[in-house]
Formats: sequence, C-alpha cells, structure tokens
Amino acid sequence: MGRVEAVLSGARAAGRPSLVSYVTGGVRADWTSLLAAMIDAGADAVEVGLPFSDPMLDGPVIQQASATAIGRGANTTTILAELRRARPRAGQDGEVPLIAMSYANHAYGRGITRYCEELAEAGFSGTIIPDLPAGEAGEYLSAAARAGLDATLMVTPATPPGQMRAIARRTRGFLYVMSVMATTGSTNEHDDERRWALAARALDAGSQDASEKTVREKKDSLRPVLIGFGIDTPARAAAAVRHADGVIVASALMRRVLDGAAGADVARAVGGLRAAIDAAR
Repeated sequence: MGRVEAVLSGARAAGRPSLVSYVTGGVRADWTSLLAAMIDAGADAVEVGLPFSDPMLDGPVIQQASATAIGRGANTTTILAELRRARPRAGQDGEVPLIAMSYANHAYGRGITRYCEELAEAGFSGTIIPDLPAGEAGEYLSAAARAGLDATLMVTPATPPGQMRAIARRTRGFLYVMSVMATTGSTNEHDDERRWALAARALDAGSQDASEKTVREKKDSLRPVLIGFGIDTPARAAAAVRHADGVIVASALMRRVLDGAAGADVARAVGGLRAAIDAAR
C-alpha cells in the first residue's frame, strides 16, 4: 500500500473524511508556502498541478493559474526542483502526501518511466493523469508502481457500471469521482443529488461479490472514494462526505490564490473546509 492510500484509508478507518486540496505549481513565487499552509490547516493530501498550455479538463480558474505559472517560467523541471528545496525530507512517515496532477503530454513527453521516477525523487507519493483512458494506462500504472507512486484513476457520470468496477480495482491511492461531465470549478446546485448518487455507485463498484457483502463491507473493501469537480464551498463539501470518503477542492482555493490571498487566508479557507466535513460526520 502506497503513502496516499495509507493516509486516506487510515482516515476512513478512523471515521474521518479526507480533504485533498490543490495548488498549481509555480503559480506564485510563494507557491510552496501555500502548499505548507494548506497542510497546516488540515489537508490530508495536496495535489500539485503541473501547468500545461492546453488543460482540457480544467475550467477558467485552473486554466488561468496554469497560464500564470507558465508566464512566470514554471515548468515540470523547475517545479520539481523547487519542491525538492522546500521539502528536503519529503516522503517521511507522518508527512502529508503530495499528488502530481498533470496531463499525458507531460508524462509521455518525458518518458513515462523517467516521469514517475522524477516525481518520486521530488517527494511525490501519488500521480493523476486525467486525460489518460484507464484502458490505455497499463504502462503508466506499472511505471508508477515501480517508482512507489499511487496512480489514481478517475470515473465520470458516463462511466458504465462494469467499467467503473474495473477502474475501482485498478486504481491506487483512491478512486477519483469526477462528479459532473464538465470542467473543474463547474457548479450547479441542481446537480448535487446526481453527483452524490454517483459517489454511492462508486463506493459499490469494487465489491467482489455483492451477494455476500453488506453495504458496509463493500465500502470497506474499496480504496477510498473521493469526489472532485464542483466542490466549491464548505456546505457542498459537507454534503459530499455524507456519500463518499472525502473531497478534492481545487478551483475554489486557486481563485483565492489568483486574487492575491495571503497564505494565512488560504489556510483559513482550507480550515473552513476541514471543519465543515468533520462536522458532517
């Protein structure tokens, strides 16, 4: 079991919902301080976005953050170097895990084995490539496993049940539920019930034999299920964790960063999310 999975599974076993926050690498000169502030405020893990010029799944906020980072000269090499300097003891027991979020162009352009090795050397514990179909992910999953990374796969509202079960078995770290067929940051209160139903379906997806398991046992058999896309307020995060093991919050936090929020302000936002999801359980 990798570090991401160990941390999030441990939280689930303790009855505590998981919170994964997000920062775009290189978005500001102090981006590693923002990462630290999120951790101090209660994030269980942090996604670090490696900026890309054509982020197809990202909405306006993350697109702007990527463009800002690229405009500052940030790229995968510089971000990994900055992270190594900021976290010289990365990967130690008890440390909050980092998850690299990047597109297939970055990973395969560097060579998938080299890419995974470089992430691990920089202190990452997990990796997500959102535009890589699960059916084509064999080489990537193997390279990530060799490097000691949890490679997390995603499901969407359009994922057929059989495929969802297959993805739930192959993912590592957690199962990422993309709760709407839209870009990051998209919100619509009328979609909430549908997204919570999707989370419940994902929780059931990893059962080896549903006829022999209770719902609780089925949930225990899975890697944690976390909901992302459109989780933009403490109230929506609280509603989500009544149906899943945790939430991923990205655009709502990056909007604050782009607006110039100080690290303390970002920490307060993460702390508000932490308090809301803890109270929901």
